[in-house]
Amino acid sequence: MSYSQLLSTPRWPLAALLCILWLAACADRAQYTALPADAVVLAFGDSVTFGMGAGAGEDYPSRLAALSGLNVINAGISGDTAREAGSRLAPLLSRHQPDLVIIELGGNDFLRKTSPAQVKKFLQGIIREAAASGAVVALVSVPRLSLLRATVGALSDSDIYSELAEEEGVILVPDIFSQILSDSALRADEIHPNAQGYEVLAQGIYGELVARGLLQ
Repeated sequence: MSYSQLLSTPRWPLAALLCILWLAACADRAQYTALPADAVVLAFGDSVTFGMGAGAGEDYPSRLAALSGLNVINAGISGDTAREAGSRLAPLLSRHQPDLVIIELGGNDFLRKTSPAQVKKFLQGIIREAAASGAVVALVSVPRLSLLRATVGALSDSDIYSELAEEEGVILVPDIFSQILSDSALRADEIHPNAQGYEVLAQGIYGELVARGLLQ
């Protein structure tokens, strides 16, 4: 069953549907030790992590905290890029000592016409720095934005995210962001989810963490 079919099925709660989807998709992927109850999660990203397009408490880190019961720190800055974000990561890692870092970056780089190869290089540096701190790293796939493809509901992830996940051995959260921006009911504008979209994003990340054994 596809993501869109699951999402349109009215008889199942969204959380259960997404968990089923991700458990099936990730059954053969690397498993991790469950995070402790007092684990700290650093959500590191741009305006999508910050929650642009929705109200206070409707951002995905807040929703993920509610789902998981963990301390999820919103370290999203509107307009941030993979090129620039690396300079602010070290102080955050030192201050919060996160058990898990969720990286959502690259969209603004694509909008500024930065080449995928360069965006990949910037993200690689961020991933390696986060992993070197001892944290588990999860990478949220971002579409290479196309207004035409968004209009017809056909956005897809940039290939660099799956490449990075495989090369760096980190968790990938695929397809969800692209699906959200391809659905006008889930987005506030062409590049930001709305409150419902952030809920779907949080559910997707939560489902991936469950599938990988990080959450029970």
